[in-house]
Amino acid sequence: MAKTKKSEFLRTPVEPLVAEAGLSTDALLQRMERISFQGRNLALARRVWERMLADDVTIFLGMAGALSAGGLRLVVADLIMTRAIDCLVSTGANLYHDLHETRGRRHYLGSPREDDSALQKARIDRVYDTYADEEEFVDNDEWIAEFALTLERRPYTSRELLNAIGGRLWSETSRHGILTAAYRAGVPVFCPAIADSSIGMGLSQARHRDAGAGQVDVIGDIIESANIVLGHPRTASIVLGGGTPKNFINQASLQAEYYDPAVAGHLYALQIVTDVPHFGGASGSSLHEAESWGKVAGDAEKVTVQADATLALPLLAAALATSARDALAARRPVQFDPSGPQVEMNGRRLSASRFEGAS
Repeated sequence: MAKTKKSEFLRTPVEPLVAEAGLSTDALLQRMERISFQGRNLALARRVWERMLADDVTIFLGMAGALSAGGLRLVVADLIMTRAIDCLVSTGANLYHDLHETRGRRHYLGSPREDDSALQKARIDRVYDTYADEEEFVDNDEWIAEFALTLERRPYTSRELLNAIGGRLWSETSRHGILTAAYRAGVPVFCPAIADSSIGMGLSQARHRDAGAGQVDVIGDIIESANIVLGHPRTASIVLGGGTPKNFINQASLQAEYYDPAVAGHLYALQIVTDVPHFGGASGSSLHEAESWGKVAGDAEKVTVQADATLALPLLAAALATSARDALAARRPVQFDPSGPQVEMNGRRLSASRFEGAS
């Protein structure tokens, strides 16, 4: 048996990072490609995202956690407006907190060591180290309920409903946010667990007043998202924080493959997660595990960053604004019209009740 030469492994040395005054985020991440651990993974994530933008792929972004409350909503809104992503899948909480700020309300710096009973008496809600006014949340819920009561009495996919909410927010406020950016850019937004949020609570208040109001067709969301994949099987996945959005993006690819075996899973996959795989949960599952399901193609370019998205996403987005400028300018993304009962993709209406190409 031939002895393995050390030179086969010891090829590229680590380059100690030198922090210099005025170093741009772009240059910083470039240098981090030669350090180790999650710093290198973050730098590689930037390169994977750049390659997505330069390729002919539909880019799904999954957004979990409390990123809107934590101050990242406009980062995501800018990614939507520049078409650095093509389709958003989010928890209801992120969209609700975005709605809250788009309506002119704020979140406030707080402390995880505050007396929570005192906060409760003051009607202040806490998200770790961030506060919000509960009375303003009650008003948001009522705004959602009143809006739902203006809609036609029929089921809406979460995509159609959220586009309508984005349109109402834009007409009332003209403020930049996730939902208003998606409305203006024609980017579909899915919220498969919309009931698990204050948006769902507001819709339930509408249903209380009129049994025909607040009907959300989340099964239609499954069919529409799979039809988006069937309409353009070359896909990429970016996931912030795991959760329901991560699985929903992956199952769109799986469901599409059921009706078209040529669908091969995501060609690019990037995830920023704090969960770990060895407890068995989907949020922390590895991208290698995803290959076993066919969620990610075997030859996909992929990277996992084990980090808090509030650390990683601002660095990634700031670097991409420079390094991916030409790729974004040259990109010809899929064109959507998510405003009606059927989402349109490159001028073609996609069904929310049947899979495209299914017999």
